[in-house]
Amino acid sequence: MRILLSSFLVFIVSICFCAAQDGFRVVPLGVRGGGDDGNLSAYMVAPVNSNAFVCLDGGTVTNGIAKAVANKVFPVPAEVVLRKYIKAYLISHPHLDHLSGMVINSVEDTTKNIYGTEYCIETLKSNYFNWESWPNLTNEGASPALKKYSYKMLGEDQEVNIEQTEMSVKIFKLSHSNPYESTAFLIKKGGSYLLYFGDTGPDEVEKSDKMATIWKAVAPLVKSKQLAGIFLEVSYPNKQLDRQLYGHLTPKWFMKELNVLAALSGVESMKGLNVVITHMKPTADNESKIKAELASDNALGLNLIFPEQGKAFELK
Repeated sequence: MRILLSSFLVFIVSICFCAAQDGFRVVPLGVRGGGDDGNLSAYMVAPVNSNAFVCLDGGTVTNGIAKAVANKVFPVPAEVVLRKYIKAYLISHPHLDHLSGMVINSVEDTTKNIYGTEYCIETLKSNYFNWESWPNLTNEGASPALKKYSYKMLGEDQEVNIEQTEMSVKIFKLSHSNPYESTAFLIKKGGSYLLYFGDTGPDEVEKSDKMATIWKAVAPLVKSKQLAGIFLEVSYPNKQLDRQLYGHLTPKWFMKELNVLAALSGVESMKGLNVVITHMKPTADNESKIKAELASDNALGLNLIFPEQGKAFELK
């Protein structure tokens, strides 16, 4: 009887320990949109207690790593983080503020994969790693292909293991000033998920159903408390006219979209949901206005997170 009871307690403790390990560690390397070229969209993400990160977008890389090292996020030099801790890049779309850091630092980097849609990868091949804009350090495209980075093309409706990590990814295409594309990445580790949006406009303005499709897919994860967090952009305050959104969101549209998710998952399921605000454009007092407008319209009770460059946090 004692042996059975002891085994049962060990089983319960192991379940609790595993549950405690669920979730993700996030290190923002760059958090803004627009012209702040030392602080542009890039987020290192790994399972809690792991140093096998992916970098979601790569607008700013080494400047963000340096700040993280200065903040004692990492106990190793910055070059080790770049070369050994970042295992892959997942690029949402081929705009400079989402990939320039990756491209510039590729010469000093180590072998790894670039994951993206066909649209994104073909643009990287033709416009960036082409020996005219930058040496072709990839495995395809302009000769000679130096084969440091390898392109991994992602299609919708498939889950792909991210090599050298414990995570997998599924993608959803986004409308970023229709007809141009961006991507949302649904990252999975065990029973935990994280949803990262690249730049996107609201469905109503974009004349699209891209975001609605994503909300339908993740609503069950919100209900079951498996979605550790959502990264979603808010580029402009509410004064920005719809015709001048250029494929972005304001606080008004941000909340309208999340209310679509609430209608599918249940309003109660949304309370306390972690939502990381990305891509605020730092022009004038935009950031303070965006924060105030989001706070005043947060009837869903979301846990709004405003990331800071080089300061790590966890999503569970």
